Amino acid sequence: MIFETLDTPAVLVDLDVAEANIRKYQAYCDTHGLKLRPHIKTHKLPSLAKYQLAQGAVGITCQKVSEAEAMVAEGGIEDVLITYNIVGERKTKRLRALAEKVSLSVVADSDVVAEGLSQAFADASDPLSVLVECNTGADRCGVATPEDAARLARRITELPGLSFAGLMTFPAFGGFTEAADWLSRAKDLIEKDGIKVPRVSSGGSQDMWQAHLAAPVTEHRIGTYVYNDRSLVTRGNCSWQDCALTVLATVVSVPSETHAIVDAGSKVLTTDLFGLQGHGHVLGREDLSIDQLSEEHGRVVSSGPINLAVGERLRIVPNHACVVANMLEHVESIRGTDVLGPLPVAARGQVW
Repeated sequence: MIFETLDTPAVLVDLDVAEANIRKYQAYCDTHGLKLRPHIKTHKLPSLAKYQLAQGAVGITCQKVSEAEAMVAEGGIEDVLITYNIVGERKTKRLRALAEKVSLSVVADSDVVAEGLSQAFADASDPLSVLVECNTGADRCGVATPEDAARLARRITELPGLSFAGLMTFPAFGGFTEAADWLSRAKDLIEKDGIKVPRVSSGGSQDMWQAHLAAPVTEHRIGTYVYNDRSLVTRGNCSWQDCALTVLATVVSVPSETHAIVDAGSKVLTTDLFGLQGHGHVLGREDLSIDQLSEEHGRVVSSGPINLAVGERLRIVPNHACVVANMLEHVESIRGTDVLGPLPVAARGQVW
């Protein structure tokens, strides 16, 4: 019986592994002259964010205002970038209050977003730093062309209460070279207008070990690397031993020779596939796969005798660690086989 003192399903975080992952990637960025700004939407834990900063990160990245508020509440975090369009007076008022506590920067990809930010900060003592978000191939948010980026940069410099702070993108998987070319063109156009481009921020864990090839990028944002997961193992970015987050589940039924049911369903493992087959990797049992989830049931199958018994426990590496970490109110911190205790997920559910 592994971790017999813990009830299941439980999300385990091995701090030894997480801290080693943080140190390893910080060393990579230091070697290549990249500033590292980790995305805390993966772990949502102030304690791990502070560890990242202590190892050399220049600040943290958040996705929503409420997430940033939760991370800053404990103190010790002084530099935050929010990489999401902030729309609406209720949110921009909270953003203004947050800016009085930390060094804050945000993004915009339209005049409407930038003008809303300006309305909230027009009379602020210090201008709000705003990066232009660029669509370099991922087709989420972002201005469509380098010319659009240059035009919006000019607009931001004109708006009261704002300061143009650079360019930001999230490239498509495998598209870091194309993104670099796009950003280089945008940077040249903006500088031709006499506007400085202090920061060029890119991100993503999928191409994490190629980040240094993407000049003119000065800053890399990365989240999943702290825990790693099945998607990154499959892409060759890490090994199973580098996966700090696992789901501990109990076999609750063995209805046939070839399948069993565990007590971790979609409310723990989530339904993210990332192009993979199945819903996680069972450590130590290469012959097993998790082929089906309902809310509270995970179906484990094998092509031969499943050799599982009711009450047996399995550790599962999820497809996508970030969403799993957000599912429960706390994670169980461990170091190897030692159970340290629960860690409240401070920014869990903070999506506003």
